[in-house]
Amino acid sequence: MTSNRLAWQALQPDAESFQPLFSRVFSDNVGDILPDVQPRLFDAASLLHNSSAPFSLMLIRCAENSENLSLLAQTLQHNSSQTEALYGGNYLINDEQITWQPAKSADDPFASRGGVHFADWIESEQLFGCVRIFSQRISLQPGLIHRANGGILMLSLRALLAQPLLWLRLKQTIAQQRFDWLSPDESRPLPVTIPSMPLQLKLVLCGDRDALADFQEMEPELAALAIYSEYEESLQLDEEEDMALWCRWVTALAQQAGLPPIAADFWPALLQEAVRYSGDRETLPLCPAWLGRQLRDAALYGEQLDAAALQAALDARLWRESFLPDRMRDEILLDQVLIETEGAVVGQINGLSVIEFPGHPRAFGEPSRISCVVHVGDGEFTDVERKAELGGNIHAKGMMIMQAFLIAELELDQQLPFSASLVFEQSYSEVDGDSASLAELCALVSALAGEPINQQIAVTGSVDQFGHVQPVGGLNEKIEGFFEICQQRGLTGQQGVIIPAANVRHLCLQQQIVDAVQAGEFHIWAVSEVDEALPLLTGVPWKKDDAPCLLQTIQARITEFNQQEARQRPWPLRWLNWFNHS
Repeated sequence: MTSNRLAWQALQPDAESFQPLFSRVFSDNVGDILPDVQPRLFDAASLLHNSSAPFSLMLIRCAENSENLSLLAQTLQHNSSQTEALYGGNYLINDEQITWQPAKSADDPFASRGGVHFADWIESEQLFGCVRIFSQRISLQPGLIHRANGGILMLSLRALLAQPLLWLRLKQTIAQQRFDWLSPDESRPLPVTIPSMPLQLKLVLCGDRDALADFQEMEPELAALAIYSEYEESLQLDEEEDMALWCRWVTALAQQAGLPPIAADFWPALLQEAVRYSGDRETLPLCPAWLGRQLRDAALYGEQLDAAALQAALDARLWRESFLPDRMRDEILLDQVLIETEGAVVGQINGLSVIEFPGHPRAFGEPSRISCVVHVGDGEFTDVERKAELGGNIHAKGMMIMQAFLIAELELDQQLPFSASLVFEQSYSEVDGDSASLAELCALVSALAGEPINQQIAVTGSVDQFGHVQPVGGLNEKIEGFFEICQQRGLTGQQGVIIPAANVRHLCLQQQIVDAVQAGEFHIWAVSEVDEALPLLTGVPWKKDDAPCLLQTIQARITEFNQQEARQRPWPLRWLNWFNHS
């Protein structure tokens, strides 16, 4: 049998091949590197700048935080040509008479040279300005819309969707290309007549996909005509120049934040954390908020940005956020939650789960005991989680796919004479997802064949109807959760985890696990088919023509049961059964 065991080198991203690159000194400004990092966004920004439509609108899919909006503003500003033209003007207030005059100087309160202006949250007064009356004297205060006159106004979609009346007024103002003053109190008109103000404005709205979908539903015609783009939050690592681009981007963010220089040994440590964040070795995060946090935290633990400073920051963060995972791990070590890591049991297997608690900052992995019992029946497979209304739709789908594979493999010409019941033991909340379907299938096969499963091995992965093992999420957390239990109880050298082969590219494990695998104290196997996982768990192959196998054992058990059942039937029924088979 081909070995599926992974070498320790496969458990983390390959930083060694990039060492010459990491030794280079990068000195880019954020504005200079933005076109390389966000080429699609730059193309859309150029199109917006050259647009002559009466209502120029651009929609950008991005996270609505100040770091992203600031970078988007720099992107849009980079595409906007600098001009000396003045927009807007000034209001002359003479007692109860107000007149408007075009701008003569940049010092005029309502004068603007365009540019890019943004806000992540706005109120009516902040956006449109206001009319103030104090001691019978009237004053006009400009808003964000006046400062952006002749340029680009960038706003958060979330803020506008939460204030529909504000959006209606903004839309009307931009479409009519003039600004009309309104009384803040609808029951009272303005004390004086205030002339309208000419306005030329291009609008950029930023939000996540849900916000964009809500806007599309609210304004289908505008959304159809808008320029669309995305702020790309990740970089695909296809060649060495992509890694160089990522290093330049991180360096530019550090310089913009006024942080110390980055040492060469900082990059492998940051690369590992970046892969854990993105979940893929070939994908590196570009999110300025996340990268900024890693850089600022590392700066607190050292005089320069190096590997020691970053690791100290990550260790401190993990310790601060590990109270809940530690308490749940203690429940297992104190045998309050039963997880076997020694011996072999029929119909029982260690599945791997990722737990996300509301209000907790990080997901963590935890093993789950999955058990299966088989009894005489009509071939029904009972999903206890579903019956108890604790199983989600995706989990139910995985169960049905697993059953379809098994029935097809058995090639029965009659109904299966056994029924089975599968359950997540000591599970008191909803279970969803299909990542346990491989473990459930192995537990079912074990129960049907009567072959015990090695409890030193945990399993994760989903299966399709043909027995192919498919990738799952949260892989690193799952492996680390089982390893912690094994390590606390004592590593035996036989413990490990079975994962889908398609998930190998997602591996980025903690150093202690890499060291344990290198020392032969822990193992990780990558499988592509169900018949590769079953021999590792039971020591018996799934299907083999010239040797005993699990499939033959199950078929023999079914045949034996049918013969016993036939002998117990009255003779007229036995004669009828013979007639039906002849």
